[in-house]
Amino acid sequence: MVYALVFVVLFVLELVYFKIADRFNIIDKPNERSSHTAITLRGGGVIFYIGALAFFILSGFQYPWFFLGLTMMTVVSFADDVMTLSNKVRLLVHFVSVLLMAYQLDLFAMPWYFLLASFVVVVGVVNAYNFMDGINGITACYSLAVGGLLWWVNQSIGFINSDLLIYTLLAVLVFTFFNFRTRAKCFAGDVGSVAIAFILLFALVALIIKTQNLIYILFLCVYGIDTVWTIIKRMFKRENIFKAHRSHLYQYLGNEAGVNKLLVSFLYGAAQFLIGLLVIRMAQESVNMQLFFAIGLLFGMSLCYLLGKTYLTKKYVS
Repeated sequence: MVYALVFVVLFVLELVYFKIADRFNIIDKPNERSSHTAITLRGGGVIFYIGALAFFILSGFQYPWFFLGLTMMTVVSFADDVMTLSNKVRLLVHFVSVLLMAYQLDLFAMPWYFLLASFVVVVGVVNAYNFMDGINGITACYSLAVGGLLWWVNQSIGFINSDLLIYTLLAVLVFTFFNFRTRAKCFAGDVGSVAIAFILLFALVALIIKTQNLIYILFLCVYGIDTVWTIIKRMFKRENIFKAHRSHLYQYLGNEAGVNKLLVSFLYGAAQFLIGLLVIRMAQESVNMQLFFAIGLLFGMSLCYLLGKTYLTKKYVS
């Protein structure tokens, strides 16, 4: 009953945000690098933060340092949606927010290199999640897949309060209703992609700490493969990797190859969910088996990715 009520409230609040965004002209205008052609409301992903806020209040203010970091991330990202901020300001807020997450997870009690690795991974994934938010439905489908996997594992391992994941997934479902369309009602915006990435990473790092098993990082491998290889290619071509572009595989599929964009988004989420199920199964095997699986998976995915992207580039771009 509580979950149903939260869902209804989130749905109503999303509609309220649409009124606000329309009133203050918070929109996304298409340009030559966009994958859409119509002016669309931006920042609908703020509902992810509101879902986490509902959990924070109803749980008796659990995970306060994490929530403070999430709030900082959300505020600066929303400001960046409304008026472009300097990279220095955003990176500073990201740095402080990650430190707050680390404090919440007691990472400061661990070796310094673990903290450093966590910082690099969190900041990298948050920005990758933002880069990957380029077509209708992809953030929604991928977040449902990753969030669903984390919720599933949590039922047996209990590394986090399940309500945080449930309220977040309810918020993603609300967003999906308005975004998973041929002509989306809204886009997530930086505020959405950054907020959902921060929430999912908090849960993922908590899982890795609880199990002492890094294999669960593969819950993000589909985005990881597309992001890393795209960055490598752009660096090789001496392009500015922070500048907006349309060279991810999902963009080639949806824009140049003409594949239905909603299908592309669904396939990204479905692929990650299926891989995640394999990861959950392999987590029960020996360390050597897990290492063999991880290397084989990443190599196979990279090979398929590079061959597929090379084919698309030669046929539709060159």
